[in-house]
Amino acid sequence: MTTPDDQHDLEDHDRGLSHDLPRILGRRGLLGILGGVGAVAVVGCADDDSGSTTTSTTSGDSSVEVADGEIPEETAGPYPGDGSNGANVLSESGVVRSDITSSFGSASGVAEGVPVTVRLKVYDLTGSDIGAMPGAAVYLWHCDREGRYSLYSEGVTEENYLRGVQEADADGNVVFTTIFPACYDGRWPHMHFEVYESLDAATSYTNKLRTSQLAIPADACETVYATEGYESSVDTFSRVSLDTDGIFSDGYSLQLATVTGSVDDGYTFSLNVPV
Repeated sequence: MTTPDDQHDLEDHDRGLSHDLPRILGRRGLLGILGGVGAVAVVGCADDDSGSTTTSTTSGDSSVEVADGEIPEETAGPYPGDGSNGANVLSESGVVRSDITSSFGSASGVAEGVPVTVRLKVYDLTGSDIGAMPGAAVYLWHCDREGRYSLYSEGVTEENYLRGVQEADADGNVVFTTIFPACYDGRWPHMHFEVYESLDAATSYTNKLRTSQLAIPADACETVYATEGYESSVDTFSRVSLDTDGIFSDGYSLQLATVTGSVDDGYTFSLNVPV
């Protein structure tokens, strides 16, 4: 059984082409090879580390900031639960839910931690105009407060918490209720997600439109990891940065969430997801 201590080595092994090419070509060169489009809805995030310029465009009722890329394709890592590496939670009844803090079906575990609301807005870049992608499905998953991934990590192999699917509303929005994840060795604090064309398609990783990761800003991590229950994250967080992380080091401006809230009231992570 793989433990959280093995996660760094496994994720490094799993990065593949999307990890190697940016070191040679840079983020924009990679997007060109992979067929990236020339316009993207920018994330509500911190300063753009890539130095790209932005302009504004309007599609329907949505005003969108436009940059020169789309949200990057990233590894799903070794614990996706989408059928690509063992378990496929996407095929289980009950996975379509907004609150992912507890397990569903025959499992009964509940993930403890600082409450987080995740708000993602999916944009469709395939047409002539940038617009929301109603009816898209998003599968979100991440580790618990101890750095464990349900279905895979020792002690939680029978649980499926912190995994769920939501269908985008008419404005392309999906909302999840969850907890603040740990920082485990070798990785910046993050959440994984996959975008599918529809709920019907969100049954296997083979149907996905995009796999990416959401990065959590440093100030929120520092505050949360100083609270009870997150003690194991203090040391691991002190040894990693966005610029040295194996996933985000080639550019993270489109993946860095906007964060509001507090430990007492809970946090909200917001991110635009153009695909």
